[in-house]
Amino acid sequence: MAGVIRRLDEAVVNRIAAGEVIQRPANAIKEMIENCLDAKSTSIQVVVKEGGLKLIQVQDNGCGIRKEDLDIVCERFTTSKLQKFEDLASISTYGFRGEALASISHVAHVTVTTKTADAKCAYRATYSDGKIKAPPKPCAGNQGTQITVEDLFYNVNTRRKALKNPNEEYAKILEVVGRYAIHNSGISFSAKKQGETVSDVRTLSNASTVDNIRSIFGNAVSRELIEVGCEDASLAFKMKGYITNANYSVKKCIFLLFINHRLVESAALRKAIETVYAAYLPKSTHPFLYLSLEIAPQNVDVNVHPTKHEVHFLHEDSILERVQQHVESKLLGSNSSRMYFTQTLLPGADCSSSEVVKASANSSAVTKGTSDKVYAHQMVRTDSREQKLDAFLQPVNNPLSTGPTEVTTEVNAGPPEGAVRPQDAEMKDVSDLVEMADAQEDTVMPGGASESGHLSPETVPPRKRPREDTDIEMEKDDTRRDMTAACTPRRRIINLTSVLTLQEEISNQAHANLQEMLHDHSFVGCVSPQWALAQYQTKLYLLNTTKLSQELFYQILIYDFANFGVLRLSEPAPLYELSMLALEDPESGWTEDDGPKEGLAEYIVEFLQKKTEMLKDYFSLEIDEEGNLIGLPLLIDNYVPPLEGLPMFILRLATEVNWDEEKECFESLSKELAMFYSIRKQYVIDEANATNSQNEDSDSGSTTWKWTVEHVLYKAFRTHLLPPKHFAEDGNILQLANLPDLYKVFERC
Repeated sequence: MAGVIRRLDEAVVNRIAAGEVIQRPANAIKEMIENCLDAKSTSIQVVVKEGGLKLIQVQDNGCGIRKEDLDIVCERFTTSKLQKFEDLASISTYGFRGEALASISHVAHVTVTTKTADAKCAYRATYSDGKIKAPPKPCAGNQGTQITVEDLFYNVNTRRKALKNPNEEYAKILEVVGRYAIHNSGISFSAKKQGETVSDVRTLSNASTVDNIRSIFGNAVSRELIEVGCEDASLAFKMKGYITNANYSVKKCIFLLFINHRLVESAALRKAIETVYAAYLPKSTHPFLYLSLEIAPQNVDVNVHPTKHEVHFLHEDSILERVQQHVESKLLGSNSSRMYFTQTLLPGADCSSSEVVKASANSSAVTKGTSDKVYAHQMVRTDSREQKLDAFLQPVNNPLSTGPTEVTTEVNAGPPEGAVRPQDAEMKDVSDLVEMADAQEDTVMPGGASESGHLSPETVPPRKRPREDTDIEMEKDDTRRDMTAACTPRRRIINLTSVLTLQEEISNQAHANLQEMLHDHSFVGCVSPQWALAQYQTKLYLLNTTKLSQELFYQILIYDFANFGVLRLSEPAPLYELSMLALEDPESGWTEDDGPKEGLAEYIVEFLQKKTEMLKDYFSLEIDEEGNLIGLPLLIDNYVPPLEGLPMFILRLATEVNWDEEKECFESLSKELAMFYSIRKQYVIDEANATNSQNEDSDSGSTTWKWTVEHVLYKAFRTHLLPPKHFAEDGNILQLANLPDLYKVFERC
């Protein structure tokens, strides 16, 4: 039997319609905020109780409602923004259907208090089921409108039971208010619980969009924002907004989208932009996005959803593609560098104003001898002066033989470092050492160099203990007096103004706290050939071994200028072949416009042969008459540079050094040598792989570079390196953690 079709009662119809428009308290507040904005308000205040189910109060200072209109203000399809259907094509207000207050009044008790600018007093009226209960009563009130909604869904039990968590509803209300506050930066917003004195969302009328984002989402978002904006006349749209760069990511995407100032959602636009971010952010993380699109009103259909949270517009695919391209171009430009907010560096270190995070309070260990109690979070677990067992276990293969070419040196490596003595102890008498420059045969010195390169008091170089006949300038320079590298029995006193100037520049740039940290650090281990971990007091640091070793060798080359031993190559290395190898490398940047490689290689050999005397005298770089490299400078004991970088060094020696000015020549040549001698990732890994392929049973290649880094380089950093000030700011030395902060973290667990 067919069912009977009946006309529904008007009250039932209105409640069904109200349930579509007002799904939860946040929807009601959204509708009322939009009414406030349409009324040209500059201040909007929201007060709620029990997540909006018990009470919602929205007050503005807009134009108000005329007394004559109060009778029908809560009836369906009553509006001041639309007169005929064609007006929808150019609608520029939020509301247009006249359903918001009507829908609310069918599921709650509504009270409206309003005053216009020309009215002598305010008027208050109460409503139920869209009808006014009694004539409006005059009362005191400020200009604008205050709408009070009580007992929301009191007559829709199933809906009220479904919204049983007031805190969850309040969070959604704050989200709506916050989003409208960000978009409307010239209007002050506040939202709070009834009875509370402090607002959970509060923005000022003179605050910018970025200020509002900072106020609502925090400083972590606001400091990573990129401003975006594009326009396309052919598609009749403009876009502006703020997006986060690649330094910021969260587990859930925060997407604020306004189209013609309406808060809407667009799954297609979200997906298009997140596709761009996928190339920049870690997997399963998302950005913060605030975009405002202004599209010609005649191209937008706003009447497609009861709650108006979706709109349709013409040329959707083209506009999305244009927005996606603009966002990608902005991200590409911002990704040239990444910013990591780290604490640099040491207790009492001088922090520049550009540092993002201020150094924490001094948490160093209590000085020995004091009676103060040392708490667990202040204890230093290791002593930098204590030896580790592996210091006695030198690798089976000689650490000097790190390259494919066997190298014999004119200096005896001596016993394993630190085997018997404290770390920086000096050797016994080595007065019978032979002078380096005279030892042309493969002679081995009977004594042996100390691990840190110091000599006995009788033969200490002038910078360590000046003799009476030493030049007065050398005697006064304490910094140079402390510097020493691979030991040489007799030292030449260098008084070249250019060299003295370079030494003074190094000394002036030294960072005292960094020097103290390197001197007293405890080596933890190698992360990679480029990075290593070290502990100083209660802090853990990540150090760039490549940059530190490069600076170390540069300083040795300047301070020990013209006083180097010689690393003799077992077989002469032809400069021509080295140059050809370098030119074959893409890193050389050779192109056909530079001419044939053979001609360039011949020019390099001829050019360097002209400089042979200076290179040998000042830098112990020895080149024979046939154009073969036969010797390299010995900068520190037990260390040979990775010879895989030798071809590129020879090429750069001829092309990158300024040979015209004396000071610039010594400086650039020393920097090229320092780069060649430094530990570099590509050469160490290649070498380890080559070693492993030759002997699969052994990991000696890996062991050798790790042993060298710890027992040669970092030991040299203790005594010889004057770390420059920029190391405290450029990420070469980063603090990863400190014990007091870790205790705070675990106390919260």
